[in-house]
Amino acid sequence: MTGTSSPAACLRSLRAVVFDTDGVVIDSARLHAAAWQGAFDACLSAVGGQRPFDPVTDYLRHVDGRSRLDGAAGFLASRGLCLPLGDPHDAPGTATVWAVAARKEELFTASVRAHGVAAWPGTVRLLHALGRERMPCAAVSASRHATELMTAAGVIGLFRSVVDGNEARRLGLPGKPDPALFLEAARRLDVPVRDAAVLEDALAGVEAGRRGGFGLVVGVDRTAGGSNAAGLRSHGADVVVADPGELLSLGKG
Repeated sequence: MTGTSSPAACLRSLRAVVFDTDGVVIDSARLHAAAWQGAFDACLSAVGGQRPFDPVTDYLRHVDGRSRLDGAAGFLASRGLCLPLGDPHDAPGTATVWAVAARKEELFTASVRAHGVAAWPGTVRLLHALGRERMPCAAVSASRHATELMTAAGVIGLFRSVVDGNEARRLGLPGKPDPALFLEAARRLDVPVRDAAVLEDALAGVEAGRRGGFGLVVGVDRTAGGSNAAGLRSHGADVVVADPGELLSLGKG
């Protein structure tokens, strides 16, 4: 007798699932955090007297789930650094917010080229189980690299639609915690938000799912010891799991 996995009851009552990408579908959050650390620490070192960027707490609090520009501006403001905004053509560096964002982009791209990125196995199992149930799935991301990275990780075909940073820019969609990305994904799946779930690891993303009125908001906490679970719940998560694979139940086959 073999066991076959299927979506848990909390998902079977719904009609679609929308996944955040970085940290939920693909193992890229740590690469983003390291790139931000390199970009921000150069700024902090230049002014002196500042503690370095923490790739766990500072990343989760200020930049995770947000657009590059919003993340750069948010963290710099938290440290009292009032850099001029600059413009999107600024070279990577520390002189403007756009320059810091460009430096992060430069470091992230180099890291991906050197090390690649993989999909989280538990999420892949869940996606296959949802596929067997004919439950449509979409992926969202503030990153313009999301589609490229999911293609490289071999999971792009598991999604009916992807709303990434490129699409957000094309459509003029605001970033999280505004629910616009998730709402666009649900629209493309042709499912009312109350009948869809959101899976998200960022505080801003969980808040976006709650603001959007989704039927279920699942927080994914991959931190050591579940240190982000309380924050995810306080921002609106109905359920918190360490890995999306926990949303599978085992049946007899």
